[in-house]
Amino acid sequence: MTRIIAVANQKGGVGKTTTCVNLAASLAANKQRVLLVDLDPQGNATVGCGVDKNREGGVGYDALLGERPLADCRMRLKETGFDLLPGNGDLTAAEVALMESEQREQYLRRALAAVVGEYDYILIDCPPSLNILTVNALVAADGVLIPIQCEYYALEGLTALLDTIRRIQASANRDLSIDGLLRTMFDPRNNLANQVGAQLRSHFDDQVYRTLIPRNVRLAEAPSHGLPALHYDRSSRGALAYMALASELVRRHRSAGPVPTVAQGGDGLQRTSGTGH
Repeated sequence: MTRIIAVANQKGGVGKTTTCVNLAASLAANKQRVLLVDLDPQGNATVGCGVDKNREGGVGYDALLGERPLADCRMRLKETGFDLLPGNGDLTAAEVALMESEQREQYLRRALAAVVGEYDYILIDCPPSLNILTVNALVAADGVLIPIQCEYYALEGLTALLDTIRRIQASANRDLSIDGLLRTMFDPRNNLANQVGAQLRSHFDDQVYRTLIPRNVRLAEAPSHGLPALHYDRSSRGALAYMALASELVRRHRSAGPVPTVAQGGDGLQRTSGTGH
């Protein structure tokens, strides 16, 4: 059964696109059928897959607004083993068009409906803001994967995202769940990172993935070569971490599955002060 996962965080620079590209490649390496949807007008996931986002024109726009079937817009990436719906700046125009449309939050769900049975996982790379594109992703998704850097400002952004998820659950997608919180760019030598990481585990318990994504030079270098880390340097710590995440994610879905709801009320997070070393 297909699981659609929105990879979302309104704060930029937390490893959202890195997670999408590398998790897609790692799931494919685990014999899973994967579609990666680049819903970010910046098109970074598209570039990170080695695709010229400008050459592809407005295929993301066309698929989202229903002007062409999504099946005709996706690309099959033989080297990395997964499919891609490219994105670029034309998605900004799509965002404007959606704001003037009825049922504007339902467009991505309808676009994916025709291909959903062809994949085990559909990953959606959301923009770093809570706009109508992100809302479309949350309405279409079964779950949300939240990359989070273990620092003070990341916790502030998490509060707003959880509030948005609650509103989506209460209105357009009652089945939406949190697949997990993923600690990214983690440095165990940093005291603040350890404090925030422990706080996340304390508050969210099993919703926090056990896998930690480390700060890793190879992860940072791979996009400039248009490759996931697994295909750039498969022995790097970053590549191995995303392989571990893929295994953990599949294992969760084959067993009990994610926790289905977001706790009501405040997020309960204490704001940690101070700096790490």
